[in-house]
Amino acid sequence: MPPDPTARPLTLRSQVEEFLRRSIMTGRFAMGERLVERELCEMLGVSRPSVREALRALEAEKLVTIIPNKGPIVTLLTREEAGDLYALRALLEGYATREFTRLAGDEEVERLGGAVRALHEEAASGDRNRLLAAKARFYDIIFDGCGNRLVKEFLSSLFTRINLLRATSFSRPERLPVSLREIDGLYERIRSRDLDGAQKAAEEHILNARAAALPVLDERRSAP
Repeated sequence: MPPDPTARPLTLRSQVEEFLRRSIMTGRFAMGERLVERELCEMLGVSRPSVREALRALEAEKLVTIIPNKGPIVTLLTREEAGDLYALRALLEGYATREFTRLAGDEEVERLGGAVRALHEEAASGDRNRLLAAKARFYDIIFDGCGNRLVKEFLSSLFTRINLLRATSFSRPERLPVSLREIDGLYERIRSRDLDGAQKAAEEHILNARAAALPVLDERRSAP
């Protein structure tokens, strides 16, 4: 059977799309940063149509905003949008953590401990991609073990914007070691089966991340 002549362009576009998505979610391209098509073409060695199609796909995911007479930029959330997202995360992740603490078996709790150790290792590596992936694995264990599939389903629908905000809060160097200490404290409360303490620690972790991220958003919105 002859090769499908449309296969390569579709595969190429998906590769460009994935590169841009990952670059945005890990902070390589910061909120508000212009995405210059010519520069992206040169960086990736692809044609302008492939870049444009990928940018349109990311616009549909709300990771990219195309501004008339200026072109595409990485979406810059408003303070209100970011605040709403953090508030929702604190509510849902606090609930999920409490239920995981109540329902999880010892083996699941130990697996969570392994995810915490891996998170520290990736933080020491300095690789933002691996750090965010380790953070995602930590939460996946909690969400899978909390007994409520809708929590994970709902948060997964916000995954790209959640990681966009994680990259923003981590852009402040002082935030990472504090975040790791908060995760350690959260895990200790889960391990000791402290339902109220685990829920409170999970909520405070998100609210502290909000406090770190909002000033960065303000700076980027006020930048020329």
